[in-house]
Amino acid sequence: MTTASSPLPSSVPAPEPAPAWARRAAHAIALCAVPSGLWRIAMASGVYVGYGDQVLREVYGIPGWGIAYVVGLSVLAELAALAPLLLVSDRWRPLSPRVLAGLAWTASGTLVLGTLWQLVVLFTVESHTYLASGTAQTVWGFVFAPLLAIPALMTAVTWSYAKRHRARGEARSGSVIARR
Repeated sequence: MTTASSPLPSSVPAPEPAPAWARRAAHAIALCAVPSGLWRIAMASGVYVGYGDQVLREVYGIPGWGIAYVVGLSVLAELAALAPLLLVSDRWRPLSPRVLAGLAWTASGTLVLGTLWQLVVLFTVESHTYLASGTAQTVWGFVFAPLLAIPALMTAVTWSYAKRHRARGEARSGSVIARR
């Protein structure tokens, strides 16, 4: 039998299913990463995204190894954005709930701090040095803006997961105490 289909002992309650809002939030995280990934792939493909040919060549290494880096970054970002789906899945659990909750809280905190840092950099350092002004910066802003929602969504999904599995752990410890 697989882990997902093995029956739980009658004394251990099954975890509650994730609420619908948490499922939607986990899916939204994955969708938030798509626009920036498509923008990076367009850049790697030679589509004009606001950088001149000289900047692409000298700063980003496109064409060349920069293409692999930019496309790899897009794929890695999307895979990371799919990870919160583990927190709302009822079928597959690669780690124990306590370990997965700890990792999720760590990821959530890291995302919050990273986003705050990026906002500080955005507003205090001239971060658009190579990007053409006007339409290119507007498109860049719209494409990368959804990434700002990820820390809040991840925190909400993590909180839901931890709450559901904490209740399950308390119920399990209560059933052990009741048997004594």
